[in-house]
Amino acid sequence: MRLITHNMLQCHAKNCNVNNFPLRFENAEVELIEADFNPEFLINMLPKLEWNALATTAVQLGIANVPAQIPDNAAENEEFLKALHGLILETHVQQGQMVCNNCQHVYKITNGIPNMLLGEHEI
Repeated sequence: MRLITHNMLQCHAKNCNVNNFPLRFENAEVELIEADFNPEFLINMLPKLEWNALATTAVQLGIANVPAQIPDNAAENEEFLKALHGLILETHVQQGQMVCNNCQHVYKITNGIPNMLLGEHEI
């Protein structure tokens, strides 16, 4: 699962509607998988990213070079765009779990695929 995907996921367990984003990684196995660089895509994604959640998640995974905020010149800053590309498109969580900070529900990740399905009693 790419970090761009993680940045859009939140807990949907029954009655869990506060402090349910971002989901916290536990026992995460991270792999870097090369992807084609597409600056246009990255520029279009910038307003859709929850930057604070992305920066927090990066630190949680041991990635320390993420700026605290998006630079003012992000769209023209190729160095920033390449770093963003590596972070959201090439960083994959292959195994582990995501845990809701509110209700502690666990979403397992197997072979890079998060299981976001809820049991009937959790809906």
